[in-house]
Amino acid sequence: MENVKIVENGLEAKREIAHFMMEGFTKDQIYLFAHDENRSEHLTDALNISAVGVGEQGFFESITNIFRSRGDELRKKLESLGLSKAAAERCEEQMDDGKVVVVATALA
Repeated sequence: MENVKIVENGLEAKREIAHFMMEGFTKDQIYLFAHDENRSEHLTDALNISAVGVGEQGFFESITNIFRSRGDELRKKLESLGLSKAAAERCEEQMDDGKVVVVATALA
């Protein structure tokens, strides 16, 4: 999937979101991930984009995430948006280093 951008902060994330929207994606098709759950929620709310939920993951996966580590949860959410397991792992490693991942997909 080529619609994945890894950025340093919210300002860069905002720029990438605008770029995805110029390509024809809607805010409902753009997702943001950060390893810190509070940071992820804050940026998602501030930038007015979607959070991965039951619709993207399915009921069982959403419930299972309650019992997963944050890294496992993030990888599963990325995979639910169409990323390969290897790509999801690479993105999660970047989040471990404090980066933010922005994904645009028409699959969800």
